[in-house]
Amino acid sequence: MAPEVLPMRPMTAGELLDAGTALLRRRAWPLLAVAAPLAAAEQLILAGLRERAGLTPPAFLPEFGDLGGWWLVVAAGFGMEAVIVALLGGYAGVAAGSALTGARARLLTRPAAVLAAAVVSGVVSAFAAYFGFVPWLIVYGLIGMATPALTLGRTRHPFRRSARLATRDGLRPALIRLLGYGSWFVVRFALGTGWVAIASQIGWTVGDGVVAWVVPIAWGLANTVAYPALACLDAAMLVETRIRSEGLDIEIGRERARGGDGSAALVDAA
Repeated sequence: MAPEVLPMRPMTAGELLDAGTALLRRRAWPLLAVAAPLAAAEQLILAGLRERAGLTPPAFLPEFGDLGGWWLVVAAGFGMEAVIVALLGGYAGVAAGSALTGARARLLTRPAAVLAAAVVSGVVSAFAAYFGFVPWLIVYGLIGMATPALTLGRTRHPFRRSARLATRDGLRPALIRLLGYGSWFVVRFALGTGWVAIASQIGWTVGDGVVAWVVPIAWGLANTVAYPALACLDAAMLVETRIRSEGLDIEIGRERARGGDGSAALVDAA
């Protein structure tokens, strides 16, 4: 067990963000190796959608009064990032289990279930974003622990389980997930577009052709780090919420007292 990664106690919001980052550092290479091609594929798809909608870099904002095509691209982006974070969340759940029990992290368990849950997450997130930002906020806050619950706890009803956990303690887990997303969005936006402002300040003029491919690359690189970090936050939050509200730490302690490593206590019958 590595208590410095996932402490066996309730955590503050700041400690949860730190725990997610620590979990990412512990399993950085597998997570980044999966995130990089997925983030690149996302940018390639978005590039085609942006071109059709007539959106131009670096900010890809619409013409005044012409929001239809832009909003469709935004919704598609929300959907694709939900798929990627959910896929990574499946492995983050495995990594969280390894951090708790000291067992060697295995390859992704239940891959078909994780893939299906990721697709559902993406479709629901895209529709929620398209029909308004408030529905997306609700959906994002509720579904994040679905794939970690599949691999860490082997739950049979991942979305129901995630929603129930997310609404405990006055929606605390859902709000922390939104806090994590907002924090990483600021970082992603700065890395994705901030370099253009810096270039202009030092007198370097970037041609439109260069911007058209450099901006997606910058966003892709930023997302390659941000998506695994968000997935690890989901896994850490799953563990912390179960410790806080279900006594998971006590169950793990009891199993270890009987000679086990704590793995059986992770299995979720819900």
